[in-house]
Amino acid sequence: MNRFISLLAFLLIIVGSGAQAQERKFSVYAVGFYNLENLFDTCHDEGKRDYDFLPEGAYKWNGRKYASKLDNLARVLADMGTDVLPKSVGCAVIGVSEVENAKVLDDLTARKPLADRGYKYCHNEGPDSRGVDCALLYNPRIFTVRDVKLVPYVQSLAKDSNFHTRGFLTVSGTMAGEHVTVVVNHLPSRFNGSFYREQGGRQLRQLKDSLLREDPAVKVIVMGDMNDDPMDKSMAVELGAKRNIKDVGDGDMYNPWWDILAKEGRGTLMYNGGWNLFDQIILSPSLLCRDGKKDYSTLKYFKHQIFTRDYLFQQTGKYKGNPLRTHAGGVWLNGYSDHLPTIVYLVKEQK
Repeated sequence: MNRFISLLAFLLIIVGSGAQAQERKFSVYAVGFYNLENLFDTCHDEGKRDYDFLPEGAYKWNGRKYASKLDNLARVLADMGTDVLPKSVGCAVIGVSEVENAKVLDDLTARKPLADRGYKYCHNEGPDSRGVDCALLYNPRIFTVRDVKLVPYVQSLAKDSNFHTRGFLTVSGTMAGEHVTVVVNHLPSRFNGSFYREQGGRQLRQLKDSLLREDPAVKVIVMGDMNDDPMDKSMAVELGAKRNIKDVGDGDMYNPWWDILAKEGRGTLMYNGGWNLFDQIILSPSLLCRDGKKDYSTLKYFKHQIFTRDYLFQQTGKYKGNPLRTHAGGVWLNGYSDHLPTIVYLVKEQK
């Protein structure tokens, strides 16, 4: 596996000085997330509110538009990670949200250039009434799946017993010879009120804790469209995702996206002229170099990025600079998504 990735960018660390200096090479692994913004096929799924995405629906969703959407998304997904990794490698895993069913994932992964990578996917049909689920795309040459389960979002209020939303897709696997578990989620909409996202953040923390009880060595990555920013209660308090590595305790997680929004003013989706950063990838302590120790003998966090390309943005008009989405104001823009992707890079020293 190291031979497969060793041609990518390597880190140079000088140990000692002069004649004692030596070169240490590292393998790099890209982990991404992307909200695909309503990836629906053109057929009705019984029991789902997918009527807008039918040929006779509000968006007049037909085969031509669907095929173009697949091509557009395949382009983005294949480009993700290639700022650091070769184009033949890209991301090891990519969590995605807003996919209708397994059929759209079959169609997506069959599209070039994704098909050239041989991506597979993990997906369990969820209870969301609109019919959108989460999934995990993965390169089987880099990530080997051990187990897949959909942990349900549990509604604690009796009056909301009919509230059905996406669960937490939990994929356990092996990457870089280590046990890595990825949790892909899409927390409830902001229209539902903060309580539901705070409840979701609390359940994510409980799920993370349960994974660590089963295997204290597992490296947990929580990713998704949180419908909240890093400093909101659902993330900062309920999930316990800290702003700085130095503040991450054994029961916490690290959220590398906080300062990108708070200090740099950048985000992944635009609302009323301002950026939000809902699309986050959050890491358990075992993925961090804490206490100033630069120990990369096991898989560790290296850096992160909001993935951008010129083609992902509107180039003209009133909404210039916004993500180029599929529809706006009922008009088909033939775009990509109303969200931008995010990526975290992990490294491990080669033996």
